[in-house]
Amino acid sequence: MNIHSITIEVAHANDVHAAESFYRDALRLADRVAVRVATRPSSGFRGFAPSLILEQPGDVDAAFARALSAGARALKPAAKSLWGYGGSLLAPDGTAWQIASANKTATGEATGKVERVVLLLGVDDFKASKSFYQEHGLTVAKSFGTKYAEFDTGAIQLALYKRAALAKQVGMDATGTGSHRLAVGADGAFIDPDGYAWVVDDTALTADTTR
Repeated sequence: MNIHSITIEVAHANDVHAAESFYRDALRLADRVAVRVATRPSSGFRGFAPSLILEQPGDVDAAFARALSAGARALKPAAKSLWGYGGSLLAPDGTAWQIASANKTATGEATGKVERVVLLLGVDDFKASKSFYQEHGLTVAKSFGTKYAEFDTGAIQLALYKRAALAKQVGMDATGTGSHRLAVGADGAFIDPDGYAWVVDDTALTADTTR
């Protein structure tokens, strides 16, 4: 099963244009991220964090600069780490994003090339969620015990992480209630054990789940 896009919900109709502009111009993901108006309330950490993986550290810095200029707020400024170079930010619509490069130092000129987008879903019962997705035909591409699992899902890769650990990773309090304000546009439709909604197209409603 492939993920073709994600749809992020915003609080009000007058927020749609600004959010579309943010994902089109700041993150340059208009082909993979859609926006619509929320039908259910949400507060705090929404449980997920898409990751934008770029080619060079300079690309990360450029994307951060565009995002901050467009109204995002830095959660963790970009810095070197064991796994590369990157940080996290809160988009104007309230979605936590990670922006990173596997390269700690530049290996070439910054190109703006998006290497991949990974949709990190925070889950309460890692083992149960991993089994659920395997039962729905998703193939595990990477797995690190009961902490992280990544699936081969095409244009946008799915990864599972424990909810509290994901919140800590992006620099947010794990507390949150209401809708995830996320719909995963894929080849099939279902609701997973944590209330994340998968839809065949982006017109279906997201789940209302208390977290």
